[in-house]
Amino acid sequence: MSHPMLQALLGCLLVVAQLISTTAAQSPPATQSADSLSKTDKPSIAILSYNVRYLNKGDGLDVWDNRRDKVVETIRRGELIGLQEVVAKQLEFVKLNTPSLEWYGVGRDDGTETGGEMTAIGWSKERFEVSDKGTFWLSETPETVGSRGWDAALPRVASWISLIDKQTQKPLLFVNTHFDHRGAEARKQSATLIRDWIATHRKSRPAVLVGDLNSLHDSEPLRALAAPPEDASSTLLDALSHSAHPPTGATGTFNSFKEISEGRRIDHVFFAGDVEVDSFQTLDPKTASGRFASDHQPLLVHVQLP
Repeated sequence: MSHPMLQALLGCLLVVAQLISTTAAQSPPATQSADSLSKTDKPSIAILSYNVRYLNKGDGLDVWDNRRDKVVETIRRGELIGLQEVVAKQLEFVKLNTPSLEWYGVGRDDGTETGGEMTAIGWSKERFEVSDKGTFWLSETPETVGSRGWDAALPRVASWISLIDKQTQKPLLFVNTHFDHRGAEARKQSATLIRDWIATHRKSRPAVLVGDLNSLHDSEPLRALAAPPEDASSTLLDALSHSAHPPTGATGTFNSFKEISEGRRIDHVFFAGDVEVDSFQTLDPKTASGRFASDHQPLLVHVQLP
């Protein structure tokens, strides 16, 4: 081969090598899909809802002191947490063992931290900035502290926080509640009250509602909760049926410290506005002795705020 032809061939090979190098540098690794790349641009929020069972000395082997370590371990899986039935002594232990979280909650009986069961809310100090918070009672007079509504056996409350996700600068309204266990009318009216309250207060922000609603999926209270309010854009949607990935775990959330009642899902997560549900898990935490950590199964839901 002549010298000029050799030079031309080498030049062509050099150009091809440069093109291959440039293309490889611009392309994502073969193991990283375009979908996974897009998800890294929208960090998810780990939301946990957990009825931790109140401080009942008559619970035998399932008393709080035997369960509390596993309960706290489970709580640490969330960045935004709603607890139901928790009382002051329990929340004191939770606070002591979750230093990365800030907590808010008031007792349903008198509006103080020691005034009975709370629908306490915890949030990551590093991730969220809270601008406002409060509690209202599930009754005909929501601002009346300690008020009991309709046919409810006990006073019931909903606690809420307004926050900003520091990672994305997106706002969020988060609400945590616990419906009455006896009053059917109270559960229905509580659902309507919370639905309308969220529609009025979210102000175009995304909203997430968690709680022990003491109501099954196709019950009258849940139908009332999901009914479109006057502002249809604030309609509450069930996170379970809107998860991008198939839900995992049990189909029930109540176990009575014996066995999970499959199909009896009375704990729920709803959302309104611009929220994407990535995954929905019904967890099954057990103590060191193999017993349930509470008489309810916790829910762990990952959401994104687009």
